[in-house]
Amino acid sequence: MANAKEPIDIVYTWVDDSFAGYREELNRYVADKRDTNPNRTRDNLDIIRYSMRSVARYLPQVRKIHFVSCRPQIPAWLDPDHPKLDIVHHDRIMAPGILPTFNSFCIVSHLHLIPGLSRRFVYFEDDMLAMSPDLHGALFAPDGRPLVHCSPDRVLPLHRLNPATSSPWNLSLANADAALSDRFGPGPRQHVIHGPQVMDVDVCEAMCREFPALIETTRRSRFRGIDNVPPEFLARHMAVETGAAVLAGWGQSSRVQGYVSLENFAPWTWWQLRRVEARKALSVTLNDSFGGRPNPRVEAMVRARLHRWFPDPAPWEMAARGL
Repeated sequence: MANAKEPIDIVYTWVDDSFAGYREELNRYVADKRDTNPNRTRDNLDIIRYSMRSVARYLPQVRKIHFVSCRPQIPAWLDPDHPKLDIVHHDRIMAPGILPTFNSFCIVSHLHLIPGLSRRFVYFEDDMLAMSPDLHGALFAPDGRPLVHCSPDRVLPLHRLNPATSSPWNLSLANADAALSDRFGPGPRQHVIHGPQVMDVDVCEAMCREFPALIETTRRSRFRGIDNVPPEFLARHMAVETGAAVLAGWGQSSRVQGYVSLENFAPWTWWQLRRVEARKALSVTLNDSFGGRPNPRVEAMVRARLHRWFPDPAPWEMAARGL
């Protein structure tokens, strides 16, 4: 178990393309139509609200929640003055010359620069929910080091990918795996699961020192690029290689990961939600796979499930203060 006296923070990254001017700004910079995919920027289900409710219920030991978004975005229901909450707009931790950015890799590469951040922190994407108080313990090895939870799937090497047709995500993973292989020995390495993960400020700083050209290229890409690296993968595997973290077995990792692909075919999404409940996964990721036109029936079904899971407002919601 992690040292109970060691402060642990949570860092969220969030975006909502319904904010006035956001879509227009994105369109000013976009060159590849794949970068306009609303799956990456949409918050049509308000999952972030329920994610933060899940933290209030199941991770009360968290010291601080750092909420990272582009200025001036913040959910209307969120109380920015709550003492446990820290609003971190991109311009607090990122150089003006690379803003605005629409590249999650760029954003994650800066998270360790948040002022006052705990040395170890749990990174939550805005579609992830805690589902059990056992999640905290499942993120750490018995000796207190973070566990790195991976799937059985291995990253495809660069020579098996076509830069013209492969996704920037798969290419970036291959770039990171190649860099790790050059530094620490051959891969390929396993995919990090879709779920909350512990990151270490010291390891993130070491990553930036060890791979400065890759990190700089990633930070200067406004959108995910084929020459980028995902810091959430690179830092986690670097932590394993240097002994700062422990690679978990699949039996441990499968308990943590509960993955649901939210799709317009209602029976399939319904079955996935039922399955993840039956498995009693320690966390759930509700990945937006709706495409351009979400099915209203599926949206209503998922909203109802979220409200059933987490009906009570968190202390940092305006409603909790009667506002």
